Amino acid sequence: MSELDFFIMAVLGAVTIVAALSAILNKNFIRSVIAYAISSICLATLFFMLASPYAAVFELTVGAGLVAALFLVTLVLTGGEEEEVST
Repeated sequence: MSELDFFIMAVLGAVTIVAALSAILNKNFIRSVIAYAISSICLATLFFMLASPYAAVFELTVGAGLVAALFLVTLVLTGGEEEEVST
């Protein structure tokens, strides 16, 4: 593995972790779904770089496609309005 590949994999790993944490901690549903899709795409890219194209394709179809679409459909069906939570 060359140094460039290692650097790209390290950056993709860091972006995956930051996007996954953002998807968990974000209170806005749309931003959370976008962050989840970004983390799924980065994870699929990492799988592809590790010479596992089947896992990458599976992650792209299931991760970014189906789950993000499910979240968006749920958001549309619930009205998409956020409630103010007073503490």
